[in-house]
Formats: sequence, structure tokens, C-alpha cells
Amino acid sequence: MENLLAGVQSLLPQHSISRLVGRLARTRLLPVRKLLIHSFVRLYKIDLTEAEHNDPDAYPSFNALFTRALRPDARPAPSDPRSIVSPVDGTISQVGEIDSSLLVQAKDRRFTVAELFGDASEFPGAYEHGRFVTIYLAPHNYHRIHMPLTARLSRMTYIPGRLFSVSPRTTRAVSHLFARNERVVFHFDSDHGPIALVMVGAMNVGSIETVHEGVVAPGGKKLRQWTYNPSISFQRSQELARFNLGSTAIVLFSNDGPQLAHHLHPASTIMIGETIARA
Repeated sequence: MENLLAGVQSLLPQHSISRLVGRLARTRLLPVRKLLIHSFVRLYKIDLTEAEHNDPDAYPSFNALFTRALRPDARPAPSDPRSIVSPVDGTISQVGEIDSSLLVQAKDRRFTVAELFGDASEFPGAYEHGRFVTIYLAPHNYHRIHMPLTARLSRMTYIPGRLFSVSPRTTRAVSHLFARNERVVFHFDSDHGPIALVMVGAMNVGSIETVHEGVVAPGGKKLRQWTYNPSISFQRSQELARFNLGSTAIVLFSNDGPQLAHHLHPASTIMIGETIARA
């Protein structure tokens, strides 16, 4: 059944469907907006008590609700400055050691760091025998991405690709899914070594938007790179980007970088501000 689902997705005009969904999510037509917002809140039991605006009718579009801001006190960072925190709310799909240069996608499915990064630069080598956390954002989750630690953004890459769903069923069925889908890769320098954060696009993700460059995906059919000199400084827990409709985030640590927290395991839920690693 999972292979059939993946086969159907491969035949669909994934980008056209996603762009159409993105336009619908941004409509401000009152009847459509209210129908989408109230149906979504009811269907997914959305908790707006943590949101900056807890009235569903205060949002000018469905996308505004989907990418809603939280109250400043909703996700406090731990007092320990060595704690590296989750960049998103979601469910851990995979976590562990990078085997040489291989990351686990699902049982019997793996992909390399170089494939994920989309190039053969010097960056993949820094993560051989490192560690990674893959977090899936379900529709009900908060969809802004925050910094896991204080770091400096030196480079960002947009990689064109497919838009398969990133649901657990599809990740088990589609080989190299995270290295095939459209994605944005952030490369950071920190006091604890290099760290990479990857935002993976998916079916119905209208776009990927960053705080420093605006919307960067969809970005066409060619790989695009941004190099920052001087680098851009971000503080731990500062907002970095957002999914306009949701997907998956992957955090990678180098071999001599932070150690993963022992309590992390696949299928566990996690929130921004919770510790995923320790320097």
C-alpha cells in the first residue's frame, strides 16, 4: 500500500498542486478564509492558547494562521547555555549517529550527507561520523523554525527537486526522499563546530521563507547559493525561517560537535526549547 501511494505521488504534477494550494492558503476572500481556518482548527484540534492571537478570525488568511506566531513566553529556552534546543515543534522520525556519511531515512533506507546538501563541497566531510536529528512537522504543529543555538550563518543553498509527501508512510516507501525533494540548506559556524539545518519541502508546501532573504523556495529549476561575508549572527531560539504549510527539518552536528540528548528516540514528540544535544 505504501509503495502504491508513492507511485501515485510520483505521477502527480507535484509542483503545480503545491503552488495552487499555496495560492488558496493565501486568499483573503472572507467566505473561503473562514471555511479553511475554522475547518482546520476543528479537524486538527489546533490549540491557539499559545498563539500571539488566539481568535481564529483575527488571521487574514489560512496561511497566516498556519504560520502563526507564538506568545514570547510560550517556548522558553533552558537556562543551561550548553543546551542545544529543537528548532521546531514536531515528531522525531529518526535520530542517531551518521554512519560514515550515511543518515537513516527509515528502515532499510539511507542517504548520504553530500546528497542531502546537493553538492560535493567541503561541507559534507565535516559531518562524517557526526550526529543528526530529523523532525517531522504535522499539520497541527507550529511551523516557524528557530535557531537551536547561537551561531553564524555563512552559507545557504536552495536545491530544486521533487515534492513527495514527507509523512512516515511515504518516507518508508520512497528511496532517498529527503535528498530528492526541494530543500534549503543552512550552514552555520558556532563555538561548538559546524552545524547544518535543512528544511525539506513537500507536497502542498506553498513555500519556504527565511527571515533574512524572504521566500527562497520555490526557487526555480537551478541550484542557488548565498554566501555571507560577514556571516549573519543568530541567537539561540531566534526565528530563522518558516514553512508556508509544513514539512521536515533535519539538524546535523559534526563528529567533534555536540552530543545528542539520551532521551531522544523515533516517534517521540518534541517542542522548540527542549534540549536535543549538549555542547
